[in-house]
Amino acid sequence: MTGSDASSSPAPAPGFGLDPGVGSGPGADGEAVPGAADGPGLPSGAAASPAQDPASAPSEAPSFRLAYVPGVTPGKWVRIWNERHPDVPLVLTQVTAADAEAALREHGADAALLRLPVDRTTFSAIPLYTETSVVVCPKDHLVAAANEVTVDDIADDIVLHPLDDTLDWERPPGQPAFERPATTADAIELVAAGIGLLIVPQSLARLHHRKDLTYRTITDTPQSQVALSWPEEATTDLVEDFIGIVRGRTVNSSRGRRPDEKASKTSKEAKEAKEAKADRAAQPKGRQQKQQPRQGQKQGQKAAGQKRQATGGGPRRSGGAPKGSRSGGSGKPRRGR
Repeated sequence: MTGSDASSSPAPAPGFGLDPGVGSGPGADGEAVPGAADGPGLPSGAAASPAQDPASAPSEAPSFRLAYVPGVTPGKWVRIWNERHPDVPLVLTQVTAADAEAALREHGADAALLRLPVDRTTFSAIPLYTETSVVVCPKDHLVAAANEVTVDDIADDIVLHPLDDTLDWERPPGQPAFERPATTADAIELVAAGIGLLIVPQSLARLHHRKDLTYRTITDTPQSQVALSWPEEATTDLVEDFIGIVRGRTVNSSRGRRPDEKASKTSKEAKEAKEAKADRAAQPKGRQQKQQPRQGQKQGQKAAGQKRQATGGGPRRSGGAPKGSRSGGSGKPRRGR
């Protein structure tokens, strides 16, 4: 490469890597569902953090930056975001579990899908769902013969404890290894080599799937919680909109809006309700005023009819029937023959 070629090539923008596979989101019951790493690429409409020349990148274009840790699948929420905010791209950034809080603190992301716990003095967090814990083992291991195991079943096995472990315990059950693997990916390699077993959330077991390994549900162990987190002091309109999406609110829901927007909408609705009530109160009066002449006319007609019935259609003689009428007749005079 010549010197001119080297100087003309833009340096890659600093940032985090992207998830090699993004599948479906969590199931309706809060558990992870198959497909966490079924296919490569990002959800349709999701933008990646491109390596581009900072001078050529638009500085004022609005966007929403969402970080997520391995195993979490934001695809479903990304699709809803693109439907509701087609003019505001959602930029996905994968971070490690250890770097998730740093990405928010250093303004590398507006919000993050991560695993609890987080520093609640700095960040707000909304728990979304709980993940099932599983034990990863070789396919020819005794654990693979069971559908579900307990901690007592692996008490004599070496259980690896990576430094980026996402489960909230001091150390896993079983026998400790001589050294702790640096990452979950490194621990998976050791399991494949027959060194020991590994307990992780089910989504991570799927993410690091290998043909020579399998996993089984394990009970009596901690479970990880996936949450949406963001800096408390940076609760923007876009953050509120994404909160509404992950909580399943409809596009017309007033929840999730900022307090000033809620107050404005509440005041407007109260005013409209007051005007509608005044209109309803005035409407019956107008109808009564229109109906009064007709009611009076009907009453007059009824009184006149009663009077005619009492008089028999005209002045009565002292003998019975009116003049020119026969008894039981219609009251009209008959022509002579």
